[in-house]
Amino acid sequence: MNPVQPESFRAREMTASLTVKDLRQSVAWYRDLLGFTVDREIERDGKLRAVALKAGAIRILLNQDDGARGYDRVKGEGFSLQFITTQSVDEIADRIKSHGGSLDAEPADMPWGVRAFRVRDPDGFKFAISSERRPNE
Repeated sequence: MNPVQPESFRAREMTASLTVKDLRQSVAWYRDLLGFTVDREIERDGKLRAVALKAGAIRILLNQDDGARGYDRVKGEGFSLQFITTQSVDEIADRIKSHGGSLDAEPADMPWGVRAFRVRDPDGFKFAISSERRPNE
């Protein structure tokens, strides 16, 4: 007799919450370089404490570091997120560079059929941005 297996986990979406050293600088980086929009700002005691950003179905919450664990602690080591888009990754990479940002890796074709590049935010959080390869890229 086979025991009944529990249903597998089925998430519908994922959001990320990142603690950042300079909230305004990070908001500007996600908004101006990547193209996120500000969804809402969260204030406590009259101070801006967090900003919710969105890009399509993706949501990121940026939280101002309160310094309780030290402002110089390393963030983002051994961790990266991937944004998958239908847009041209070359155009996104060009936008980042034209706004003064830099890439960890330039757009390149990958053996698994995508074109991707890597970028890092001001706190060192790493992102891969990819799309299916287009014939003219």
